[in-house]
Amino acid sequence: MDSAAVDRFEASRGRLASLAYRLLGSATDAEDAVQDTFLRWQAADRERVEVPEAWLTKVATRLCLDRLRSAQARHERAAGDWLPEPLLAGDPMLGPADTYVQRESVSLAVLVLMERLSPVERAAYVLREAFSYPHAEIARILDITESASQQHVHRARRRVAAERRGGEVDPASARRIVEEFLLAATSGRTDRLVEMLTADATAVSDGAGLLRRLLRYETRGRVASFVRAGFTPTPAKRRQAGGPLAFHIAMVNGSPAALAVVDGKVVGAAAFEISDGRIASLRGIAAPDRLTRLNDAWERREPDAPVIEAW
Repeated sequence: MDSAAVDRFEASRGRLASLAYRLLGSATDAEDAVQDTFLRWQAADRERVEVPEAWLTKVATRLCLDRLRSAQARHERAAGDWLPEPLLAGDPMLGPADTYVQRESVSLAVLVLMERLSPVERAAYVLREAFSYPHAEIARILDITESASQQHVHRARRRVAAERRGGEVDPASARRIVEEFLLAATSGRTDRLVEMLTADATAVSDGAGLLRRLLRYETRGRVASFVRAGFTPTPAKRRQAGGPLAFHIAMVNGSPAALAVVDGKVVGAAAFEISDGRIASLRGIAAPDRLTRLNDAWERREPDAPVIEAW
């Protein structure tokens, strides 16, 4: 393959990776889908490809749909035992973020909600909302009619809007809320934790990847108890983590998050969804294979001072 063909693909790589991440919710799977797209591009009769960008988008999208429809993916996601892979603010895979809709489409909350859509609905929604493709182009990419594209996007918008709980928050305000919540949690102030939660607050944890099912908590009393138990320091927890932890606050997928760090390595991330100044949901991710890309980004930045220096 000549350098011009390689350059043409590389010019689209970032956009394809961002598209694949929104569709799959996994940076690792997104990278694999982009690499498979490159192999298809390498093997294609490129002289017959009139619009390379459209061709690459269609191939990448169809490869992602194949992954979403695979037996293993259907089983894991249908069971609800799946959380998206978190990405640190500034990661190019987060893609376009010029509008609120684009930023929202890559939030952990919306990525989870999109699991309830069919693969085609999810693809149509992402192509339209995050990348502003016209329905005619979406129809060509997905091999459906233009009217079907409109219907898929409409249904997806309605379902996401009906279950979306939070909204866009000012990063500085969000940081203050999470910082206060974190300090209350580590000091065992359950009453303050309850006050900071919405009445219908929820929490989900992957149990550091050690459990087959996600841990789920509902009502603010149970969420506060779960948070207090999880954030209360003990010698056993320090040993399990590999040493004393420092807690930093960062933006992850557009939402504030508390990152647990040991010797410069992120060992856990708790992402918060905030609604009207209170915490509506918390998602805890600590499975090492879900934090690989976030850790790579963390190592390349100079982090702010930790909220808690030695837990």
